[in-house]
Amino acid sequence: MQKQAKYSGELKIGEIQMSCFVTAEGERYISGRSMTSAIGMKGRGQGMARISSHQALKPFINNALFMAIQNPVEIVGRTPRPVHGHRAEILADICDVLLEARKRGALRTEQEIRYGDYAEMLVRGFARVGIAALVDEATGYEKVRERDALQKILDKFLKDEARVWSKTFPDEFWEKLVKIKGYENYLAVKRPAFIGHWVNDIVYSRLAPGIKDRLKEVNPKTPKGHRRNRHHQHFTEDYGLPELRDHLKKVMVLMDAASNKRDFERLLNRSLPKYGSTLDLPLDE
Repeated sequence: MQKQAKYSGELKIGEIQMSCFVTAEGERYISGRSMTSAIGMKGRGQGMARISSHQALKPFINNALFMAIQNPVEIVGRTPRPVHGHRAEILADICDVLLEARKRGALRTEQEIRYGDYAEMLVRGFARVGIAALVDEATGYEKVRERDALQKILDKFLKDEARVWSKTFPDEFWEKLVKIKGYENYLAVKRPAFIGHWVNDIVYSRLAPGIKDRLKEVNPKTPKGHRRNRHHQHFTEDYGLPELRDHLKKVMVLMDAASNKRDFERLLNRSLPKYGSTLDLPLDE
């Protein structure tokens, strides 16, 4: 089987370095040679098959892992020549096999003991950050994953016209938004619906009210009560988008100036109040 890699990189855990890949579908792979090297196996030999055929390890390898080892995929697209790769997740399974074998006293030679030591080092690395996250970071897929997750959130929770406009938002805005709300990134938001609500509150409810009125004029209802087009089809560089971009710049300035979420909300309501709301004026003491 052949897989097209869209992202690639080098994953480092301590002194161990592995070539890893992510496909357009989000499947994560590590080259077979990197996997054998990662557990301390030297030389090329039979590649990953050396693991499944190793007499000391056979009793601890289940059928699913055996089949995964025996059936690598061919990774193309990010290397000069095709590379045999395996799903990144099986590296953790291989480490479990080695550690169980060591626990049972099955690793006896100096070489086999080295396998166990390397497996322990890898597992400790995995404990800090999941293997999938490590691969994503190494290949650069991490930011793409976050953007894709965010777009799914926006598609689900924003109205049609807001959804189209959201594609013009700079990445910097999203990064500042989740941080000012107290999260490290989009994926850390426990309830994704919050992002849609935040955008409606921070952006759309505070844009100039004349925009929607103008859209009703240029896109009136037919005698049957329907509109010929969706409103968002009339947004242009001349009307709508400039107002949005200007608003986003102002919001990001407030995000930078605020020390925390509450401070940002106070600055936002004072500088860019919602249309129809009462301005919260400071009282003299």
